[in-house]
Amino acid sequence: MNQLASLRIFVKVAESLNFAEAAKQLGISNSVVTRSIATLEQHLSVRLINRTTRRVALTPAGESYFQGCVQVLKQLDSMDETIAFASSQPGGPLRIATCSAYANTELSEVLAAYRAEEPRANFELTVFENLADVAVTEFDVCFSAERRLRDSSLVCRPLARTRDVIVATPAYLSRHPTPNTPEALAHHDVLLASDAPSRYWEFRERERTHRIVVKPIMNPQSPFIVKRAVLAGLGIARLSKSIVQEELAAGTLKSLLGGFTLDGDERTVWILYSGQPHMAVAVRRFVDFVVTRYRENSPRGNLNRPVSANLLQQCSSTADFLSSSIL
Repeated sequence: MNQLASLRIFVKVAESLNFAEAAKQLGISNSVVTRSIATLEQHLSVRLINRTTRRVALTPAGESYFQGCVQVLKQLDSMDETIAFASSQPGGPLRIATCSAYANTELSEVLAAYRAEEPRANFELTVFENLADVAVTEFDVCFSAERRLRDSSLVCRPLARTRDVIVATPAYLSRHPTPNTPEALAHHDVLLASDAPSRYWEFRERERTHRIVVKPIMNPQSPFIVKRAVLAGLGIARLSKSIVQEELAAGTLKSLLGGFTLDGDERTVWILYSGQPHMAVAVRRFVDFVVTRYRENSPRGNLNRPVSANLLQQCSSTADFLSSSIL
């Protein structure tokens, strides 16, 4: 019996709970799958799978064996990939999921710098607006800029902080009085991305807090749609400084209410990946490269430990990197 081949067949059956589907994915016949499972059960002297005309289900022993097989196969794949790197053989693409804000700001530079060190590296990119729209199994590494992380199965390492600013175009401000106090926003058209606070914004001025109810005239998911809208003179927007820093420098956008502190304006950019003990070498190399890059680019170099996403740490909708919390 080829036990390794039998393990791989068993894992496919356990994942799909369908003998025919497992055979299709492996490119072998149904009879080979059936015979392999029977031989493996005979070898172990235990039933792994209950199979009827209606359904296929793992037995308790089968479920336990499946978990062990997954770990063994991951370790073997990791060993194979180590040898591939050592022999300069190209591996498969690194699957990267990223929020649109990070994709439109820092990601290209990060990938270019990494490929300069690993010329054979290639990438499969998925861009999302909401992390909930991407399954954990669909990526190796994820750059998240949501407000709160949700998946506690992932290791989450903070890369940098970001801040929001209130902006408008000179053309809009020529048609409407420039707001000098947070309360004046009630008389303006407000734009914001759907991940921003939609009920109210809080501003602080010395000992006083200004809580302003926000009623946006447009509330799209993407901050870049908001940026386009504010540049068109549609209203006042709350956006990441990184997204609009070129426009601020050029004067096509003006920062407003600079004398007030916007509550909750600091957020975090994270890199997320699986916490499995046998991480693929390519994933480990990339994560280490990104973390080191941001640590070295941090003037203060403050370090934090990796955290689990079930802590529901806040993260940003931007990539305006500040100098704190670099890991």
